[in-house]
Amino acid sequence: MASPKKKLQGLVAATITPMTEHGEINFSVIGRYVDYLVEEQGVKNIFVNGTTGEGLSLSISERCRVAEEWVTEGRNKLDQIVIHVGALSLKESQELAQHAAKIGADGIAVIAPFFLKPWNKDVLINFLKEVAAAAPALPFYYYHIPALTGVKIRAEELLDGIQDKIPTFQGLKFSDTDLLDFGQCVDQNRQQQFAFLFGVDEQLLSALVMGATGAVGSTYNYLGKKTNQMLEAFERKDFSSALNHQLIYMKRSYLILGRSQSSSLGCSSPLQQTLRKLSFAFRDLSTLWSN
Repeated sequence: MASPKKKLQGLVAATITPMTEHGEINFSVIGRYVDYLVEEQGVKNIFVNGTTGEGLSLSISERCRVAEEWVTEGRNKLDQIVIHVGALSLKESQELAQHAAKIGADGIAVIAPFFLKPWNKDVLINFLKEVAAAAPALPFYYYHIPALTGVKIRAEELLDGIQDKIPTFQGLKFSDTDLLDFGQCVDQNRQQQFAFLFGVDEQLLSALVMGATGAVGSTYNYLGKKTNQMLEAFERKDFSSALNHQLIYMKRSYLILGRSQSSSLGCSSPLQQTLRKLSFAFRDLSTLWSN
């Protein structure tokens, strides 16, 4: 059975795919991006080609090339590189999974197909099983994000007996505000040693109380250092300090949303510019794109 070199835990940055003003991927800055995450933010795990990275808006060849660049630049610097390989087509997901294994990624993640949606747990499990089987040596993570996929199958229901069907299953990226569902996932799988990675950054402290072992999010690109301080406060049971960090963090995150049209990383593209408007909080990262 595939298992990670060590359990995926702590902060995982959902990476942005850097773009030029002409809508081309700017591969040249990824090396500096890695250094920024490690040296400035204290984040050594990444989640590539997910929602933040706009993986589903990229071509298959672009997704492969982006994954290759992150693995190459992250070697001996990052702890774990998880590649999101979800697609509407099973064959494309399998192709991406095989590619991730070939280039030396540390794990793969998959969302539910969201056009012709799986109508029950068994249908979804069968899809995930086929993708996981394409990369049998890689740890497999399910990416639960019902607000975007429209697939309302509860994660707690999905996880029931999942390793019997998908032996490489190692954990869950839970990007939903339903803390009851998340807590039930943790409670009913305590013996499995799964990675429970929470994906709603503004609710991370609540998820830690419920048993989260880590978190995947876009804000850890620029608030990783601050969030690590919150994790440290939680670990030493300084809950008052942890709460203060979370409240400040929430205000910053909402400020980012409110000012999202005022700054960018140089990632704009004529086709997808509304998705690529970013904020002042990314200013530190923006220097990577300007050189």
